[in-house]
Amino acid sequence: MIELKGIVKEYQMGVETIHALRGVDLTIADGEFVAVMGPSGSGKSTMMNIIGCLDLPTAGAYQLDGIDVSDMTDDEQARVRNRHIGFVFQQFNLLPRTPALKQVALPLMYAGVGRSERMARATQALQAVGLGDRIHHRPDELSGGQQQRVAIARALATDPSIILADEPTGALDTQSGEEILNIFESLNARGITIIVITHDPDVADRAQRTIWIRDGLIQKGQAAS
Repeated sequence: MIELKGIVKEYQMGVETIHALRGVDLTIADGEFVAVMGPSGSGKSTMMNIIGCLDLPTAGAYQLDGIDVSDMTDDEQARVRNRHIGFVFQQFNLLPRTPALKQVALPLMYAGVGRSERMARATQALQAVGLGDRIHHRPDELSGGQQQRVAIARALATDPSIILADEPTGALDTQSGEEILNIFESLNARGITIIVITHDPDVADRAQRTIWIRDGLIQKGQAAS
């Protein structure tokens, strides 16, 4: 499903060149549950942005489902994101006064889905994460764990084949974090590819494989858990 070959990403900061990724080779199979670990500044978020079609590499090739996305236009990348990828972040990125149902339906509206269908799909996504009785609650009426479930439901609403999660349990207590990981495992059992960036070894232990990145390179000796 995901194949990175020689991915390089460089940024210019004044006269200095920042080498965020230095030639990453990585393959993630359809239906895997993968954790990505590494110290701050290692390049893991940059790699996630490229996998998620939020950024383009400076050099190298990226294929997603056999499609070369290495040099797509912004519009082409947006179409790939909408069809294939759901995002979950540490900070839930919810609209403060908007009920859960409308939060989850929002990406479907952007995708041009009619109102009745998007509300039905949003309800189904919320039910899938155990919030069928909270669909009209605003974020301030939900716990942190429930807010993260809304964020996962929002990612699920477009029926993605991949979910990218950046520190999804970082803002949660232990019990809420465990519940979120259980949801990821159940989604993975349905065939969805899960890729999680984490600093937490307990989170990584739940994945099928752990990829370590340091100084913009995959650490070959620590490729699998």
